Amino acid sequence: MSEDVAALSERILAAAANGRALCIRGAGSKDFYGGPLQGEPLDTIGLRGIVDYEPTELVVTARAGTPLAELEAALAERGQVLPFEPPRFGGGTLGGAVAAGLSGPRRPYAGAARDFVLGLRLLDGQGRHLRFGGQVIKNVAGFDVSRLLTGSLGTLGLLTEVTLKTLPRPPAETSLRFELDEATALRRMNEWAARPLPLSASSYHDGALRLRLSGAEAAVREACGKLGGVAFSGGDYWDGLRDQHDAFFKSAATLWRVSLPQTAPPLRGDAPQLIEWGGALRWLAGSQDAVALRRQAAELGGHATLFRGADKSAGVFQPLPAALAQLHRRIKAVLDPAGIFNRGRLYPEF
Repeated sequence: MSEDVAALSERILAAAANGRALCIRGAGSKDFYGGPLQGEPLDTIGLRGIVDYEPTELVVTARAGTPLAELEAALAERGQVLPFEPPRFGGGTLGGAVAAGLSGPRRPYAGAARDFVLGLRLLDGQGRHLRFGGQVIKNVAGFDVSRLLTGSLGTLGLLTEVTLKTLPRPPAETSLRFELDEATALRRMNEWAARPLPLSASSYHDGALRLRLSGAEAAVREACGKLGGVAFSGGDYWDGLRDQHDAFFKSAATLWRVSLPQTAPPLRGDAPQLIEWGGALRWLAGSQDAVALRRQAAELGGHATLFRGADKSAGVFQPLPAALAQLHRRIKAVLDPAGIFNRGRLYPEF
């Protein structure tokens, strides 16, 4: 155990002995996400640096406090990327990206954050430095705790190190724009998703459907010929969606994230909306009736999350069924028996 990890372990042991809550955070770029922050800050920003990188194996291991920008710059030098395009929010860290489990525009076409986590190291509620998973893709024996921890918002322990699978950067990329109504755009996105097209991102907002095509030059060129549309320079646009700094996100003090099957019809209501992931992710700007929205999402086979907003009295995440809530409690009791980590970030009782 390194000196900095040992110091963090001692703080965890002291907090557990006194029943004192700890608030795990790196750069603080996602403090807005989840329930209100509670407890004494426990920073991971000092856990910084790439531990191991094997470009030929498409595997990288880095400490949790490593800035995403620093990690992605190292990958770019070898022509590689993080396939799930984690939001950077102006300075996010690797640990924060994995703890939040958020993915960017490429998610439905390449995979989610948890699909690329091969292994990680964690300080649990008893100060133990545990290792889960491995550094090779075939290491799948036993219960996949690494992916369980992805998206847990630090409620199960403090991440110290993460091993990820990377992918080569696509050699060619083109963005297309189509003027369509919402129902037609949803239908087209589903039709195109069923075809062998090199799709890597999609969005719909204010009457415009936008697609990104990534892959071999011949495949991208052929797809453009089949789909039509108007080509545009998409780099800034897709970065704006990934990091949520375009006009739609900037204008919304309250933002709802509705996850649905891609084939779900348009949502009822007149709230400003931006659609991503081929129809599977619907962003709604402005305050909503939480009960009504969540009922509508459930009827369509999905769920609604208060992604950003000051009033969290209705709960940030859709309430869990009783059986699933009990499973959450059992996992929490094993990894954080004193209940000191990030109290209330997922649900008030966890």
